[in-house]
Amino acid sequence: MKHEDKKNHQHTGSCCSGSSSTEIESKTCCSSSSTEIESKTCCSSSSEAASTEEPSSCGTKSHEHSHSCCSDTVALTTDKGQHSCCSDHDIVPGDSDIEERAEYRVYGMDCPSCAATIEKSLKTLNDIQHVTLNYNTGKLQVAAASESALSLIPSSVEKLGFNIEAIQSNKKMKTYLIEGMDCAACANTIVNHLKTVPAVKDVRVNFSTGKAQIEHDNEAEDIIKEVSKAGYTATLVTSSRQSAESRHHKGQNGPIVFSGIFIALGFIGSHTGVASYMTTVLYAIAMIVSGYKPAKSAYYGIKSRSLDMNVLMTVAALGAAVIGEWLEGATVVWLFALGVALQTRSIEQTRNSIRGLMDLAPSEAWVKENGQLIKKAAEDISIGTVIVVKPGDRIPLDGEIINGESSINQAPITGESIPVDKVIGDTVYAGTINESGSLEIKVTKLVEDTTISKIIHLVEEAQEKKAPTQAFVDKFATIYTPIVFILALFIMVIPPLFDGAWSDWFYKGLELLVVACPCALVISTPVAIVSAIGNAAKNGVLIKGGTFLEKAGAINAIAFDKTGTLTEGKPAVSEVVSLAAEENQLLAITKTLEDYSNHPIARAIVDYAEEKKVGSLQGSNFKILTGKGVQATIQETVYYAGNAKLFSDLETPLSHCWSHIEKLQNEGKTIIIVGTAKSVLGIISVADTIRHTTVSALESLKQNGMQQIVMLTGDNEGTAKMIASQSRIDRYFADLLPEDKVKAIQQLQHEGYQTAMVGDGINDAPALATADLGIAMGGAGTDTAMETADIVLMADNLEKLPHTMKLSRKALAVIKQNIWFSIIVKVIALAFIFPGWLTLWIAVLSDTGAALLVILNSLRLLKMKN
Repeated sequence: MKHEDKKNHQHTGSCCSGSSSTEIESKTCCSSSSTEIESKTCCSSSSEAASTEEPSSCGTKSHEHSHSCCSDTVALTTDKGQHSCCSDHDIVPGDSDIEERAEYRVYGMDCPSCAATIEKSLKTLNDIQHVTLNYNTGKLQVAAASESALSLIPSSVEKLGFNIEAIQSNKKMKTYLIEGMDCAACANTIVNHLKTVPAVKDVRVNFSTGKAQIEHDNEAEDIIKEVSKAGYTATLVTSSRQSAESRHHKGQNGPIVFSGIFIALGFIGSHTGVASYMTTVLYAIAMIVSGYKPAKSAYYGIKSRSLDMNVLMTVAALGAAVIGEWLEGATVVWLFALGVALQTRSIEQTRNSIRGLMDLAPSEAWVKENGQLIKKAAEDISIGTVIVVKPGDRIPLDGEIINGESSINQAPITGESIPVDKVIGDTVYAGTINESGSLEIKVTKLVEDTTISKIIHLVEEAQEKKAPTQAFVDKFATIYTPIVFILALFIMVIPPLFDGAWSDWFYKGLELLVVACPCALVISTPVAIVSAIGNAAKNGVLIKGGTFLEKAGAINAIAFDKTGTLTEGKPAVSEVVSLAAEENQLLAITKTLEDYSNHPIARAIVDYAEEKKVGSLQGSNFKILTGKGVQATIQETVYYAGNAKLFSDLETPLSHCWSHIEKLQNEGKTIIIVGTAKSVLGIISVADTIRHTTVSALESLKQNGMQQIVMLTGDNEGTAKMIASQSRIDRYFADLLPEDKVKAIQQLQHEGYQTAMVGDGINDAPALATADLGIAMGGAGTDTAMETADIVLMADNLEKLPHTMKLSRKALAVIKQNIWFSIIVKVIALAFIFPGWLTLWIAVLSDTGAALLVILNSLRLLKMKN
């Protein structure tokens, strides 16, 4: 793990935590590792260990839910379990009295200021103790002292003009749409009736959203029938995310279209002799139609003391109406509504690039029970269950093949489009596609623990972490907006006192209000980062946050571990030197000698002989000579295979082959001498082979501007020199212990290089932690790799590394373009106000137009190809 001065992202030291991340690693009662900053107990209510972006608490509360007919949400809970520090839920430090927590997904935010407005508004509600809303993912986390407080959350968010959907925290609970409820008492009726159903374990009915969340052991059809007995209609919601999105987009364009029509009619009327009061009425109607929603949001924003864009635009529109500029006021509102709609649609594309991963793994699986196939929900399947996956279907859960063989498209996990052949005993992953044969798979992980689930969790975590640039821009915006707002009020009031031109200065103040909106600036960074992280995830690369994306873009030196990274990590025959026997005869004798050994070098020789289609001979009296080699009797002659020491002890003449031995050893190869006590038949050299993707990947890195490519290895100088030559790297460090690799990384850093370390995520942990950026390989094969590094290449090769570095640099370039473009547009708009060149509607167009262009520029990162 990295210390705080090296990393902004760390994993908690708790062995029981689901998978949380904090900025400073904190020690809990479940942890065995110490850190720089420690908390005394995992259940302390006043830990000073660390400040996190998503605070958590260890408050333990056991409670029953109370309900009444006057509450929007009524609930029955038969499971009165305790919350603890070993829970997967996000918790708030220091709030031991918190009894209720909930997560929601908010739709319709087109700017980080929307998230700030919602946060401020919710914090004013009674008994709400903690609110966190992340703009990038749209995830809202709320902690409250009572369930009744949580019941107000949906309606409060909807008042601000956004749609909200609860995220199911209980995996066993299912969501139903309830039709026919006309008051909160109806929700109480449904709960009371479902209390009588033995199969129902937990039920919550929310009148304001018209939804019920029910945990039950029977079928969904049975629940629907029970609800109908109470006089209501229930429908199982299969995808709450899609329903919320469709509700948000449904009818969104109607007000914009109608408002545009009224503005057009008013404009035409003003040029065709229609009475002025009629055109004013048309403009007023247009303002009401498209301005109602932002005005409503502005009202609740002001109540929560949030100065967001809805407030600025509403004030500007009303101000225009006050001074008689009805056309401009209506145009301001219409352009603003149009811009918001376009921005929201565009931003949802970036969010859906990750949310789409959630739909990769099927929600149901065919389970083999008593010789029959039964369809079950994936979340109800336990470890050890045998599932059947037909050709063309997606695999629903991680598991091991126990029957059948097929080609599996693992692109959703590794980004590799070429299918991988899988046979009995091989591991398969949820979300991957079975392309040919039927498979029987023994489930090895629950639905929440699958590789694809961990990828989704890690990527969402990454999106929720602010990059340094984003944090700076957000801070700047919080200062900039109030200053310009106050300046606008100053211009409206002070100059007219001297020249009496109230309407002129009032109009200039309104223009300044519009220009005060920093939408384009605050969007410039997060949308680009989310797009880049989404692109990387689709290509089998996990980037764990904007901080690491920015760091990757600045890297100019990469150090690679040799074994298993640049090379295959297993020995292979590199050369066969025949001296007193033909090659096939030499291989046949050697294969016979090594056939019964499990040593990696022995297996490499046997595999090589089989590739050459060389068979074994009849042998007997096999014997292992510890530290030297092996011997066996073949056709009444004793043969040996081993090192030079073995043949020196046998006093076998080696002078005629010593030049071959020295040459191969100088190349860093391991040699196996084959012969009898009297003569040497030949020499076989074995070496770790370079991956077929290594050379092309390193060349691509150099072409993309990488200044130093370095290899770190514990092997001897000869081996390191050979691999360095074959892979065409710039420098190498040989004979390294793990601590020496750390020193090599530090040396590169002292030379002024921003250095990344690429390793397997296990043995190279110290070097990965020391480097400016840690990159682990083979995330699909090991959880450790996914947890250790800042960037994870899910496929066990280097092909995706050049694309990752290129994507990171492109993202940095896009962020800089967005920031400069946003600032320049603002400066120009400000400069045009005082000469009178800027009109109110042009000010709005410049603001919303700039924000839209920034978003579209960022969306290019989603489409960037490998």
